[in-house]
Amino acid sequence: MSEALTGIPNVDLADFLSGDPARKSKFVKQLGAAYEGIGFVAVRNHLMSEETQNELYDQVKAFFELPVETKASYEIPGLAGQRGYVSFGKEHAKDSKVADLKEFWHFGQYVEDNDPIKSQYPDNVDVKELPRFNAVGKKAYQLLEATGRHMLEAIALHLGLEETYFQEKIHNGNSILRPIHYPPITSEPESAVRAGQHEDINLITLLIGASADGLQVLTKDKQWVSVTALPDHIVVNVGDMLQRLTNNKLKSTTHRVINPPREKWGTSRYSIPFFLHPRSEMKLDCLDSCIPDGETAQYEPITAGQYLTDRLIEIGLLKK
Repeated sequence: MSEALTGIPNVDLADFLSGDPARKSKFVKQLGAAYEGIGFVAVRNHLMSEETQNELYDQVKAFFELPVETKASYEIPGLAGQRGYVSFGKEHAKDSKVADLKEFWHFGQYVEDNDPIKSQYPDNVDVKELPRFNAVGKKAYQLLEATGRHMLEAIALHLGLEETYFQEKIHNGNSILRPIHYPPITSEPESAVRAGQHEDINLITLLIGASADGLQVLTKDKQWVSVTALPDHIVVNVGDMLQRLTNNKLKSTTHRVINPPREKWGTSRYSIPFFLHPRSEMKLDCLDSCIPDGETAQYEPITAGQYLTDRLIEIGLLKK
């Protein structure tokens, strides 16, 4: 498990899926150590194909190159940005009043099995100018969701739970695929960074390679470490919901996206994270097995749905 190339540990999902108990056990051990330490791993042999990833980036770049008024027509009032387009400067980090330097799009869950939960989700928004945009987004969404399902199986085993512990909880969960565009910087920014330091809200985040460097992770000794995207890898990190569920056993690590050197201010940066959320009714009460004898839970009971609502208010996407 080398850290030399990425700044974070890397693991091979093929070990977990190999059918070999020793390789599977090795993967679970490596993943658990990484998530109890820095909270991030780079994963190779994931389920996202290079072809789909490349086409997704092509479609995403084409969308963000559309005229401002065209993009604005896909910003849907009343959805707290959970589907469609979110324009530049709408979101900020939890404890910041300075808006991040980004615009983004949201693909949401595709409920295709008559699950009543469909009534809780807004429909995805079709982009008529780009006939392939929505089809490619859906394919990428489902490949990343399937990869995340296997990652959560391994996490469950590390926690001493049944391998299937998360499966019903994430089936048709409220996950989001978020293509992000950080436009060229044209003047001295009010904030020093494109995305302020923050922790993710969800269970785990799967990030397919960004188009430029900039992602940094805050280590235990309060040092910022740059994370470089390796070919054929995705970055998968722990979110606050999983940290809460495990009573801080697994780490939702602070991270940020810094600005490029001044000579590269004229360049865009693209990034596509998949935020894997459970169903809204999932309880995030701390697991008994993660509470040491004689101690109490670090967090009050709450559902995933209520927790998400609270956090969307904190980051400026939802009004009270």
